[in-house]
Amino acid sequence: MTRKTSLTEPVTVSPADPGVATGGGPIPVVDLAPYLRGEPGALDVTADAIRTALESIGFYVIVNHGVASSLIESTFAEAARFHAQPLEAKMQLAMNDHNNGYMAINRYMVTTSGVSENTKPDLNEAFFSKRERSADHPGLLAGRRFVGHNQWPDLPGFRESVCEYTDTLDVLALRMLPVIATALELPPDYFAPYFDDSQFSFRMSHYPPARAEENQFGIAPHTDANFMTFVAQTSVAGLEVRLPEGEWVPVPYIENSFAVNSGDMMYRWTNGRFKSTPHRVRVPEGATRYAIPYFLGPNLDAVIECLPTCVSAGAGFPPISYEAYLNWWYDANYDASKQTT
Repeated sequence: MTRKTSLTEPVTVSPADPGVATGGGPIPVVDLAPYLRGEPGALDVTADAIRTALESIGFYVIVNHGVASSLIESTFAEAARFHAQPLEAKMQLAMNDHNNGYMAINRYMVTTSGVSENTKPDLNEAFFSKRERSADHPGLLAGRRFVGHNQWPDLPGFRESVCEYTDTLDVLALRMLPVIATALELPPDYFAPYFDDSQFSFRMSHYPPARAEENQFGIAPHTDANFMTFVAQTSVAGLEVRLPEGEWVPVPYIENSFAVNSGDMMYRWTNGRFKSTPHRVRVPEGATRYAIPYFLGPNLDAVIECLPTCVSAGAGFPPISYEAYLNWWYDANYDASKQTT
């Protein structure tokens, strides 16, 4: 399918004075407007802010990102519409081996977490989709895992609305690649060949109000398996980040912003220079919470190995393809056979 190539004109929404990096407690807030508008020097200034964020904590919040607030709001509404269906209707789309479809509550637990001994299933349900592929896509024709068809509910307009959102987030995510490359002292187009047929996973999560047991969460402490994650902010609190000192802090809420974090692929690619920071979602009490995270990953064939600007301490990880890492990670944490019982 042809990729969308543009965002809306950024409109200033930052609660602080104009500038690229603004206050956000330990989690910085980065204003993307100068960079997206192509202002002279903005790429370097934005890259400096992102470098500081990813080397220190691995999380930041972006404002003036060019994604229309109406699109974000309508996508949250689609998440609520999907999860309002009867369980029987949702189970018709039970998650398949491509990790597409519906995951019922209490069917998921992060077993590969290196930051917590997760012993109880997470208290959320979710719907997953990935990039829509044309019928003649080589990976689709070959039956390649994670390239399979999405499973869509019988809800008028749902597929179109979700694809409009993921197409738009895809544009934003790919616009961030030159920033990441510049932050790593690499040419701005360095990552382009690794993302020309990139993977993404889109998750529409529903956290119903509940009383969690001890060591039980909406989503237990974990790091993300992908390259970079974009989470549209919601006023219903829950997302928390573990600081390097071990303290858990909430991500600051700013209307019409995204919380962004680096994942395991960026951590491995940068030899640990850019963090893949543990985070979790607490179970909401007295309120329903929805989340619509977009997870960007490189091409399945991309080989993740130490970047030339990150070898000072020696390569800490052996090379691995993104496909091999995904196979290991999903097999360890998601079991499609458990979604139909």
